[in-house]
Amino acid sequence: MSAAATEDAQPNRPAIAQPSDITPEEIDRLTEGLITALKTVYDPEIPVDIYELGLIYRIDIDDSRFVSVDMTLTAPACPVAGEMPGWVETAVAGVPGVAGAKVSMVFDPPWDQSRMSDEARVALDMW
Repeated sequence: MSAAATEDAQPNRPAIAQPSDITPEEIDRLTEGLITALKTVYDPEIPVDIYELGLIYRIDIDDSRFVSVDMTLTAPACPVAGEMPGWVETAVAGVPGVAGAKVSMVFDPPWDQSRMSDEARVALDMW
């Protein structure tokens, strides 16, 4: 599924850049593993994972299977702002087949509730 189609279907889905030297089957496997890993990371103040919150803006997998992630926070002054990128980097780097990971914090565009999945809205009772 293309990143554009995925984004249209679910607002919390990040853009996923796909390298040319990796087969579509391997991309699907890596993507599934990355999403599973991202769903293990939580903001300690919010009982929803960062993926369902829509905090992941971009995932880039290069030909060597190194993964770069752009993420944001619900607010720039988040108390775990200094720690969360490390948590994400550790989770992503642990996915089988991933050569390494780098996480960059971005605040443009600013996060808002429209990026949350339906699962996150239900968990937070934010309809």
